[in-house]
Order: sequence, then structure tokens, then C-alpha cells
Amino acid sequence: MIDVRRAAERWRRLPVPVRDLPLALVLALASLVPEVNSHGTQLGDVPTRPLDALAIAVVAVECLPLAIRRCWPAASLALVSLGFAADQLRGYHTLAATALTIAVFSAGAHLERYRRTTVVLVTVAYVLLAVALTGNGGSESPAGFATFYAGMAVLWWFGSSLRTARAAEAERRRAVAEASRTAERTRIAWELHDVVTHHVTAMVVQAEAARYLTANPERLEHNLTAITGAGRRAVSDLRKLLDLLNPEHGAEPRTPSVGELRALVEQTRQAGQPVEFTEDGTPPQTAGSTEVAVYRVVQEALTNALKYAHGSRTLVHVLYAPGGTTVQVSTEDTESRHASPGGSGRGLAGLRERVEVLGGDFSADARAGGGFVVRARIPARSRS
Repeated sequence: MIDVRRAAERWRRLPVPVRDLPLALVLALASLVPEVNSHGTQLGDVPTRPLDALAIAVVAVECLPLAIRRCWPAASLALVSLGFAADQLRGYHTLAATALTIAVFSAGAHLERYRRTTVVLVTVAYVLLAVALTGNGGSESPAGFATFYAGMAVLWWFGSSLRTARAAEAERRRAVAEASRTAERTRIAWELHDVVTHHVTAMVVQAEAARYLTANPERLEHNLTAITGAGRRAVSDLRKLLDLLNPEHGAEPRTPSVGELRALVEQTRQAGQPVEFTEDGTPPQTAGSTEVAVYRVVQEALTNALKYAHGSRTLVHVLYAPGGTTVQVSTEDTESRHASPGGSGRGLAGLRERVEVLGGDFSADARAGGGFVVRARIPARSRS
């Protein structure tokens, strides 16, 4: 049994001229059948004559160039027009004259350059043909010549419309692909910022603290172990992100789960930040865009707490509700009133955009008494 789908796929892989050749051959052979060889287009009312050896050459010039009508539309139109002129001047009036309509439509649809020049040249050639037909004994009226020309113009217009529609669709697909690539680059940039900033900040803070723990081997060992763990986690997360950039790995994006929040808080505690973590409500059963946003908000806020309010009491509160999830992270910095919710603001800007894309609200403000507070509300409908 023939596999139709496989056969169609093989057919599509063939060069375009090979796929267009059958139409040209069928039309040429049909034009040589006696029953239909004089039922083609008759322009100029030149008396019909029977086929001869020259007629076969004329039919070949009219039909065979249709094989290149999509690859070289200008050449195809020129050759077919030449054959059509010979067909009408000699009075063969074969079915092959129909090839001109196909060539005109194809040129309108596929010709990329010198379109106006082509129209002008074809128009001049048609006027010369009309004059030659009239001088060759033709009795066609000017209205008849004009009607035929108008028909060809309509075919050209239909081809041009198809070309415009294809170009618009190609541009739309290009824009969609570019937007998708930009969104993916932005997402990966967010992930890199969140992963690198959090882990490296924890390592820097712990390394600074280790300087003063040489007299306390146990605490020094604890700090060095925490630094090692943070480094390994950073390397692991970076590898996963790099896998996303390499399609050969086929890696799936890592989605932090709700349960990882406690591990994140514990890592921050190991870095020397006193963090109190509370959860209210029931976490969602499935991970999705909401859970990723919640995780990243807490991660960025704790990173900023390590950098700008190190040692200050930090409160993390996550509220799960049917309408969505609310996150609040605050520090109580009583020693410094210059604690900031962020440094360059790049991380917070990324969080704000991430949350707003999901239809939520985000804010990061300094507190009047020192410290800062980060709030985010992500609606439940954004889960995916």
C-alpha cells in the first residue's frame, strides 16, 4: 500500500521546476491532440491553419517554460509570450495559448524585481502584437484587444495580491519569532540574574564573615561548608540554564516548587541573615508561572537583605488564597536608615515586569524607620 503522506513529503522535497514540469508537459501534449488543437485562444481573428512541424516548436515554446514559472518568472513569461505571439500570428490557435494566463499570474505572484519594467515591456509587446495581427489579416476590434489585455491585467493583479499576502504572512511570522526570541532571552536573563546574584551574594557575605571566625573553628567550618554548598547550587543552576540555550540537550526549564521556599530561607539563614518565614493558606498542587514568580520575589528580596541589611531581622510572609498568592518580605534595619530595596534596580525591574505580565502588582519601598519592604500579588489565573 502506498504511503500517501510519505509520497507527498518526497514530492515537496523535489526542486520546484521538477514539480512544475508535469503541468507544462500535460498542456503541451493536450495541445497536439487533433480534437482540441484548434480550440485555444484566438486573438485577432486570423484564419486558423492546421498544425505543421513549426506548430510543434511553437507549442513547446509556449508550454515548457511553465516549468520555471516560479523560479524564473520573468524568463518564463518572456518565452511563453513569444510562443503565444507566434501561435496567434501563424493562426494555429492551439490549447497551448492558455499557458499565457498561467505565466502572467505566476509572474505577478513570484516576480521580485523590475515588476513595473516588466509590465511596461509586456504592454509594449502586446501593442506590437495587436498591430501585427491587424496587418496579418486579422479583424479583431480595438475593444476585443482591450478586453483581452484587461483580462491579463486582472490575472497579474490576482498574482500580485497573493504575493502581498504571502509577504505579510512571512513578516508576521518573522515578527512573532523575533518576539519569542526576545522574550526567551529576557526570561533567561532574569533567571541568570536571580540565580547568580543570590548564590554569589550569600557566598560573599559568608566569606567576609569567615575572616573573623579563625578563633572559632566550628563556626568557621560551618561558614565554609555553607559557601561550598552555595557554590555547588550556583553551578548546578547555571548548568540547567545553559542547557536551555543548547537545544541538543533537550532540557526542560526548571520550575522552582513552593516547597523550595523553605530551603531558600534556610540558605539565607546559613549566610547569617535572621529570617522568619510564615505561610498561610494552602499552596497550589501544581507548579506554574505563579509559583516561579513567588520564588523569585522571595529570592531577590532575601538577596537584597543580605547585601543591604545584613544581620537585620527579615520577615517573609506568603499568603495562599483562592484568588492568588501574596508575598511580603521586609527587613527591620534599626541601625541604618540607608538600607535600600535594591542596588542597580535591575533585579527589581525584572521582578516587576515578571509579576505584571502575570496580571499582578509589585512594589519595593524603603521603610520610614529603616529597612525596606517588598510586596507582590500574583493572581491565581496565571498558573500554567
